[in-house]
Amino acid sequence: MALGNGWALGAARLAGAFLDSAAMSVRRSSLVLGGILVLAALLRVPTLGAQSFWFDETVTARLVDQDLGGVLAQVKGSESTPPLYYLLAWAWSAVLGTGEAALRSLSALLGIATVAVAWLLGRRLAGEAGDATSLRSGALAALLTACCPLLVWFSQEARAYALLAFLGALSALLALRAREEPGGRRLAAWAVAGALALATHYFAAFLIAAEAVWLLVVLRGRRSVLAAAGGVAVATLALAPLALAQRERDLADFIGDVTLTTRVAQVPKQFLVGYDAPIELVTGVLALVLAGAGAALLLARGDERQRRGALLAGGAGAAAVVVPLALALVGIDHFLTRNTLVALPVLLVALGVAFAARRAPRTGLALGGGLAALWIAIVIGVALEPRFQREDWRGAAAALGAPADRAVVVTPVSGVVPLKYYRPALEPMPADGTAVGEVVVVGLPDDDSDTPPDAATIAPPGPAFTEAGRTQTAGFTLVRFRAPSPQPVVPAALAGLDAPPGQAGVLMGAG
Repeated sequence: MALGNGWALGAARLAGAFLDSAAMSVRRSSLVLGGILVLAALLRVPTLGAQSFWFDETVTARLVDQDLGGVLAQVKGSESTPPLYYLLAWAWSAVLGTGEAALRSLSALLGIATVAVAWLLGRRLAGEAGDATSLRSGALAALLTACCPLLVWFSQEARAYALLAFLGALSALLALRAREEPGGRRLAAWAVAGALALATHYFAAFLIAAEAVWLLVVLRGRRSVLAAAGGVAVATLALAPLALAQRERDLADFIGDVTLTTRVAQVPKQFLVGYDAPIELVTGVLALVLAGAGAALLLARGDERQRRGALLAGGAGAAAVVVPLALALVGIDHFLTRNTLVALPVLLVALGVAFAARRAPRTGLALGGGLAALWIAIVIGVALEPRFQREDWRGAAAALGAPADRAVVVTPVSGVVPLKYYRPALEPMPADGTAVGEVVVVGLPDDDSDTPPDAATIAPPGPAFTEAGRTQTAGFTLVRFRAPSPQPVVPAALAGLDAPPGQAGVLMGAG
């Protein structure tokens, strides 16, 4: 970790040098952006394949590994989001394949592109094009977007969230451009970006709606604005049948397993330090202090345009969080951090504008660079420590060893899908059971624990079975039992070895 912190400090100093150069020359701004984009790529690309697919990503990999008609059918039957990401991933995987690094590389590219959009948006919000404050604001917005642990996380995940963040930031940029020059083409571009965001995730509606209301107010209901907003409304209606069909299946009902109070508290914490982080309490408090200092700096040392720009971006981002929270309070509850990810890039842009306070440039650079350095350290810490990473189903599958006729008890039951992805010869055991000579129990940490299940608490599946080995890592526990000859077993009995009823799945076969 000391090495990681040293690298983070060096990167922050380099970024600070780049940012200072922005105050000297517009021409050097391309070097600033280029350096930040390289940093964004370094934080995302080298470790794309380091972690196993978890359940949701396995669903993506299986979904895109079929023809186009199958993709569309599966989106309706197995997802709770619209189809745009899966169509892009289907085309992407047709060229690169469905391995971890290949499939996730689409999200990495989108994450890097979001950094460039944040640069442009920060510049437009903070000052006159090309002046030092504008360049510093764009650079800080891009730097924060490049280093934010949660955005890095979703830039390395084969799901729709990196596309959602990119299109949310792009729609905000296009809305601002349309306000400055309210021609039909610019409003149409905003409407297209908004429609694409909605076709990626339903929660994009909250940011797009905030932008539409703002455009209607500041442009006083011009026909071109009404036409653009109408186009977005038509796109929304076109998605309604799919949304209703997916709602009937209620595949997002797992969200209610966690109390709303807990989920509300998770949003600011995860926006600031990601899902898990080294010394999380310390890093969370430090990130909060630095972000709060940026807001205070803006109020004390920023100019009027900066305050308006930060308020505009911050208000749009806040609406994309507060409105779904209000709906959750009245019973329409799908409130979850990753569903609100559309808000995060615009909130980071608002913070970048705050750090670029015109009358305190060096203080702002120090605060912004400090937050970026902290976030780089967190990203490196997560990359180095398996307990902060995704469920290691790939490692568990490898630990099964050579193919053999066996029964495999999987906890939690959702692990059946990724384990079967990595060991496709495994199949669900029939209810009346079968005879096997080996039973393997595979368990992962539960959501409230950083430690894997204790192998000592797993009982043998019957008197003829004795323990033949175990593997226990930060990511999983595997216990192997063997009998001298095949013994009859049934899944109902096996599923109780390591979990309450209904919480484990049982597979069998030469896997």
